[in-house]
Amino acid sequence: MKRMTNTSAKDDTTQLYYEQVKTIALLSAEEERDLSRRIQAGDEVARTRLIEANLRLVMKIARSYANFDIPFSDIVQEGNLGLIKAVERFDYARNVRFSTYASWWIRQAITRALVNSRRTIRLPHRKEELIRHIHKTFAELSQFLGREPSLDEIAGELDLPEADVREVMEMSGTIVPIETNDGNDDSTSILDIYEDKTYDPQESLLQSCLKERTLGMLEALLERERLVLMARFDFTTTSKNTLKGIGENLGLSAETIRQIEKRALRKLRAHSEELRDYVY
Repeated sequence: MKRMTNTSAKDDTTQLYYEQVKTIALLSAEEERDLSRRIQAGDEVARTRLIEANLRLVMKIARSYANFDIPFSDIVQEGNLGLIKAVERFDYARNVRFSTYASWWIRQAITRALVNSRRTIRLPHRKEELIRHIHKTFAELSQFLGREPSLDEIAGELDLPEADVREVMEMSGTIVPIETNDGNDDSTSILDIYEDKTYDPQESLLQSCLKERTLGMLEALLERERLVLMARFDFTTTSKNTLKGIGENLGLSAETIRQIEKRALRKLRAHSEELRDYVY
């Protein structure tokens, strides 16, 4: 496996590494499954092959974080660690392309390194606990929606003001959205500004299947619960509606809508096993 040093690399060294990575052949879906089976049997050669074939993916994702005050070589190295973890945990039986699965682990490893590099003062225990709740809520909503939730959606699920959630995330060094003034979109995603916008057909297909499955699960809810979730989270786009706006349309208060939403989400989580073929 080709590795970068932990010291700051010059631009030409990084370019040389990238040129080397580009020469490594990519894998087909069948090759990924075969390597995964061998890895589960303890084959180290297969493990190295799957890692090396996806170093290019790490570079692609790492470029999204290149503007941070941390050496790019370090960002790539952290991404490589995330890739290794993905290789160790990948389950070929789920019939999902490895790149789709590994992208989450790579981004998580890089983001965690960025957060740690920025955190200079330890937060009080109460704040640390809230950060854990925010991360858990982010993961749960991502699983349910098939996309990253907005700051407003996370705050709504936690029954906290959006400003409080943003403040705690900023204090901890957690990446939060950068506000824009174009007025075209009120639903900035937590990770939108760092996402690589290159279209990924495998990931797109996976998310489509997830949304279709989720829509089917909505039929198990009471009519009012289903109406609230369909209004709150537009499953055909990445847009959303406010609690107040939904309440006005249904003749209910924003707080009542919030409680209905929480109850409906709680019911859906009870059936989360049905979604595990699509999410991790």
